[in-house]
Amino acid sequence: MNVLPSGEQWVLRGGGYEGTVVSVGGGLRELTYDGRPVLLAYGEDEAAHAGLGQHLFPWPNRITDGQYTFDGVDQQLYLTEPARQNAIHGLTRWANWQRVDDGSDPSTVVAGHQLFGQPGYPHQLELRLNYHLTDRLTVTATATNIGRTSAPYGYGAHPYLSVGRLIDECVLEFTAAQRLEVSADRMSPTGLTPVDGSPYDFREGRLIGSTSIDNAFTELNSEWSVSLTDPDTGARSVLTSDTPWMQLFTGEAVGRTALAVEPMTCPPDAFRTGQDLVVLKPGDSHSTSFQVSV
Repeated sequence: MNVLPSGEQWVLRGGGYEGTVVSVGGGLRELTYDGRPVLLAYGEDEAAHAGLGQHLFPWPNRITDGQYTFDGVDQQLYLTEPARQNAIHGLTRWANWQRVDDGSDPSTVVAGHQLFGQPGYPHQLELRLNYHLTDRLTVTATATNIGRTSAPYGYGAHPYLSVGRLIDECVLEFTAAQRLEVSADRMSPTGLTPVDGSPYDFREGRLIGSTSIDNAFTELNSEWSVSLTDPDTGARSVLTSDTPWMQLFTGEAVGRTALAVEPMTCPPDAFRTGQDLVVLKPGDSHSTSFQVSV
């Protein structure tokens, strides 16, 4: 029996879109509209790389040294970014998820995973990802604390907007008031700085050119959006959400062929700082959504 590196493949269609959800990480392997890419894809015979389409439970981004204290107990996570000595992007990206809907609606896929306690995160969460296609793709991520103790929690996603050409030649537009600066060596947070008038000010929409971005942004609109547009063809891909944070990455890891737009419920190091950290008491649930459209 041959098993694909990305696991089972679950196709959904609707509104001119077609997407493929995979069982490894519950990730989104591809999304197209009328045959053209909306998100950067990877092949079914490949494993996800550079975070393509992955979901980040129970924390997004990095935890410096993988160390934090919660409810008076010091915790040490495995260092999954060893070069920088960080714990990165949570615990479920490579776990096998199960399809939990009955498959009767071709526009919907619901995937589930039960996260058990482990070194550094001794908590139990029931996780759900609901993908639904209408005139856009809506992804809703839900976590429920099914354990006996309160759990620190954050969520992020890692899709890459694509219009089928290098992002250097594309127009980027988004609005944010603050950018989180990070250290050059470990990408640990060092403080917020205003976006207004900086090289990261894309409120009016302009070519990305050679600008390199790998930062979190905050003080966003209550419903914010990031758009990437091909100025020659007018092809556009847009991600919309209401999270208080989002990360932009100009995709050097994928040859600047796409722009990672990562909605996040909390910033890097939230387990250490407590900033915008969700604390799930036993029985509590937390949901957040983002949308992708053309």
